[in-house]
Amino acid sequence: MSAELGADETVSRYGYKQEMSRTLHKFASFAIGFSFISITTGIFTTYGSVLTTSGPLGIWTWPLVALGVTGVALVFGLLASRIPLAGYSYQWMSRLANPGFGWVLGWFMFAFLVVDVVAVDYAVAQTVFPALFSYTATVGNTWLVTALVIALQACVIGASTVLTERVNNVAVGTEIVGIVGLTVLLVIVGAIRGMLNGSDLFSKAALASDPNYFSIGSATHVGAWVMGFLLGAFTIVGFDAACNLAEETHDAPRTVPRAMWTSVVLSGVIGMAFLVALTVAGHDFAALAKSGTPVADIVVAVLGTVVGKIFLVIVAYSIFACGMIIFVSTTRQVWAMSRDARFPGYSVLRRVNRRSRTPLAAVVTCGIVIEVVLAAFANTSNALFQLFSAATLMPCLLYLATVILYISTRHRLPAERGFSLGRWEWPVIILALVWLLFELSIFRDDSFHQPWLYLVVMVAIGLVYLAWMLIRRRSLAMPTADTNLEHAVDEATGAAPGNQQ
Repeated sequence: MSAELGADETVSRYGYKQEMSRTLHKFASFAIGFSFISITTGIFTTYGSVLTTSGPLGIWTWPLVALGVTGVALVFGLLASRIPLAGYSYQWMSRLANPGFGWVLGWFMFAFLVVDVVAVDYAVAQTVFPALFSYTATVGNTWLVTALVIALQACVIGASTVLTERVNNVAVGTEIVGIVGLTVLLVIVGAIRGMLNGSDLFSKAALASDPNYFSIGSATHVGAWVMGFLLGAFTIVGFDAACNLAEETHDAPRTVPRAMWTSVVLSGVIGMAFLVALTVAGHDFAALAKSGTPVADIVVAVLGTVVGKIFLVIVAYSIFACGMIIFVSTTRQVWAMSRDARFPGYSVLRRVNRRSRTPLAAVVTCGIVIEVVLAAFANTSNALFQLFSAATLMPCLLYLATVILYISTRHRLPAERGFSLGRWEWPVIILALVWLLFELSIFRDDSFHQPWLYLVVMVAIGLVYLAWMLIRRRSLAMPTADTNLEHAVDEATGAAPGNQQ
């Protein structure tokens, strides 16, 4: 009881009242980050792309990515333990740096989460369902299936947080059992059938004759092996979803940081083992690179149709849960900005449904926006590559801005509350910075014009709304403990909290 009161006081300190139910415990918080990362989703989505750009040797970029992202997760933990609020980077930037920059970062987060939902759901529609249900994927049916998956996720999320948590907790089991089970069976069955080839782990396949394979590249081109970093960069991301549900988590200052770094480390270890198993069991990498379902092809070829499809069912469930958790994080981002009167339609979107205890209006609105973004990408010939590229570029920029924020404001942060790096703090910060700057450099390649276009368009839309707020002389000041009592009056009158007319 005392811990619950302390959690409510934490929210009150920043000018809010506790509106969400704190139903998430340690495992559920870890499960959110682990499901958002979803090694199943990332590997099924990008393995074929890595075979095309880097060959099988590209999988060895994975542990380097895992190391760099672990550094980022630890820095996020330092902030999350001190300011455990929904909206995390938006809240941190607004309160520690500048509310205007904070708003831009919050809108940027929203744009990233939206395209990430589309990328994940499009992945299950294109890379799993065709092999599972034995049909040929086309632009039209992939679009339709993705739209239906999004609608189903919205129904689950809108129903209740408890239902969403239960679906996701099961997904952690399917994620671990599915990937670990696939890894073990691919190795055992592949060995028995004489289908394993260890030399493939170090093969460049069709890129063997490329003299610049390990080159960093030029101003508008990235070397073949460097492109392989997209495999891990797209996958090992989203650990910060645990931050977005901090106000629904017990003992958030301790629970959320631990959930983030443990989800990254476990994903890194299990994911590397799965990549090794896939690669030694795979053959004819030229054909696999051209296939829309390369991982599913390897699984079915080694394990047979029946066993292979049983595992594909598990994989499909895991990817569905991944998209659902990203969807949840999107709704909490919109809700967090709306309660500060910082999002279009905030007076409706900040409401929490009394029956479901979820921001139902935010769920519906996010679902509509996600469907619109799906329509914008779905007709392109390489939609999946463009989607996962956009969903990799944007968090890189978001994480980089947050790490820089921590460096510049660490001297005036609130006191530590259950999480500290001690003397390892600066080495971890440097590791995070080096990784993020390197990752960002990959996106200078001219194949990423559409992700950059999406980023520019979404930021431009956000800046237009920001300009409108400034013209209307709406205050961007963040709520404080002094404004907490104003919420009751604001809700009764329909006014935005802290607004200046």
